[in-house]
Amino acid sequence: MSSPEAFDSPSSPDEIDSLPSSPTTSSANDDDDEYLSDAEREWRESLQQMELLLTMVMVPYLGKYFGRKAAYWGWAKFMEWKYPVEIVFTSPNTFRLAGAVEAAASL
Repeated sequence: MSSPEAFDSPSSPDEIDSLPSSPTTSSANDDDDEYLSDAEREWRESLQQMELLLTMVMVPYLGKYFGRKAAYWGWAKFMEWKYPVEIVFTSPNTFRLAGAVEAAASL
């Protein structure tokens, strides 16, 4: 069993002073702490929602958009390199007329 000396009172006042003391708080401070913790929790939740929106919606959409842009640009550069063709319009009026006829034909 345990010895009775383990449960004796402190022998000097210095030992009493070294014991941890609990801070005294008023009920107003408790309400402020609760309010701050609620506000902080809501802030963290909104940050998580923004992170989810960014990672689940925006990043894939932007990646798809810019990926296609890069692919079209790269393909155009490759085709210009592989098959160098120069298109020259000798008559801009004929070009416009041909575009108008094509547009009318598609209606």
